[in-house]
Amino acid sequence: MTTVAMTTAGMTTIALHHARVRYGPLEALHGVSFAAAGPGVTVLLGRNGSGRTTALRALAGALPLSGGRVLWDGADVTRLPAYERARRGLILVPDRRAVFGSLTVRENLELTAPDFDTALDAYPPLSALLDRRAGTLSGGEQRMLALSRALLAGARVVLLDEPAQGMSPAIADRTYELLSALDACVLVAEQRLPPALRAIRRTTVVHELRRGEVVFSGEARERARSR
Repeated sequence: MTTVAMTTAGMTTIALHHARVRYGPLEALHGVSFAAAGPGVTVLLGRNGSGRTTALRALAGALPLSGGRVLWDGADVTRLPAYERARRGLILVPDRRAVFGSLTVRENLELTAPDFDTALDAYPPLSALLDRRAGTLSGGEQRMLALSRALLAGARVVLLDEPAQGMSPAIADRTYELLSALDACVLVAEQRLPPALRAIRRTTVVHELRRGEVVFSGEARERARSR
């Protein structure tokens, strides 16, 4: 397997501390606190409507907090705009509209890095799609392209909303192998714990959200025993 490496200086952490997010009169996060540390993968579990996507967007600066804080390596970045967080090494891969549909696959990759061979090593099927417009790709192909851009970005913090959505089981497993090999703080939002993570040597930390509140935080194997 080709490893796509990212360089960080030691441990990186990102966290929500008593975070509250409102959509008009409705509160989506009710004082949520959890942390993700890297290198390694942390999983944010929750069904649709649990607040997991809201939590990712709050960490990225795409949604303002109505209360609480966002901490990055212990520093308060709550008021730091999304573009500044990106400039400092944070990347968010949303579950939708994660690629530039009017651009070709090649152009999408070149926006991230002129030399994108490592992305094609990670996802070989993209090699035959370089001249296709990203908007014409299948859902799984678009996810591969979005993940390839994330692998090329050199980020310190990588936030992903259902990264393997629409992928075949084999490619989904490869995706989690790639993410687990990154020298970065990786936080993924999923409805269920990905099977591929159970075979990975690094300890997988899980935070489970339900109706905007954290109902479990701990190692994946502890959650399995508690169910």
